[in-house]
Amino acid sequence: MVRVHLIDGTFELFRCYFGAPKAQGPAGEVGAVRALLRTLLAQAVEPGCTHLAVAFDHVIESFRNDLFAGYKTGVGLDPDLLAQFPLAEEATQALGLVVWSMVEWEADDALATGAAKFADAVDQVVLCTPDKDLAQCVRGQRVVLRDRMRKKTLDEAGVFAKFGVLPPSIPDWLALVGDTADGYPGIPRWGEKSAGAVLARYGTIEAIPAKAADWDVKVRGAAALAASLAERRGEALLYRTLATLRTDVPLSETLDDLRWNGALRERLAPLARRLADEEFVDRVPRFLEA
Repeated sequence: MVRVHLIDGTFELFRCYFGAPKAQGPAGEVGAVRALLRTLLAQAVEPGCTHLAVAFDHVIESFRNDLFAGYKTGVGLDPDLLAQFPLAEEATQALGLVVWSMVEWEADDALATGAAKFADAVDQVVLCTPDKDLAQCVRGQRVVLRDRMRKKTLDEAGVFAKFGVLPPSIPDWLALVGDTADGYPGIPRWGEKSAGAVLARYGTIEAIPAKAADWDVKVRGAAALAASLAERRGEALLYRTLATLRTDVPLSETLDDLRWNGALRERLAPLARRLADEEFVDRVPRFLEA
């Protein structure tokens, strides 16, 4: 069985920064990168894991910032965290993993593109992230969403059970509910349950009748919901654009390029010294022959 694991490197770096012990290397704080190497290695050597790629936000801003002024930025992020982004990409490459480094697009767009590109060529694509945006990419059991921290996997049925809608409606659901992590507020009065109930029936924002009297699904406060959406339908469509992941990011790698054949000793060893973590090299069970 061929399974491709596509990992949200930005999320993993954030998680490591806030969850792992701080550590100093010659260049400063490196604790997050040290922890990131361990979590990526654990994934790479997991039984049945053969093909991997890791996507990073090389910069926090993307084309979405040009569409909406309130979209997330790097403002307020701890400089010790921001300083480890380039080192995290370097470390991931030294581990022998494919890195997708995003500037114009976001890491999520790379993951969505990778899922679309490889889904029909393998038995399963596992999107390793808890980010609900990626739920829109789930396809049956062929493309699934994996929260590695909580050890939970969502297939298409799982997405419906959690959000009340099928994967294609996730961008519409996010547009109505909002996403504080990405910086757009959603539509007033709309919550997870109301958005799920209405979109389960109509699928898209455009298909929702303007008047609640025309709805053939029962939702509490329907009149107020319909009025709010009617007043802000243009905003809702913009938020959906922000929530819709791109699947046309130019990823040049083939499926075989994603096969993990081992770390690159000539790059990993000096990197480990810079991380003041030379013992990590001994943890790696496989190295790519020069």
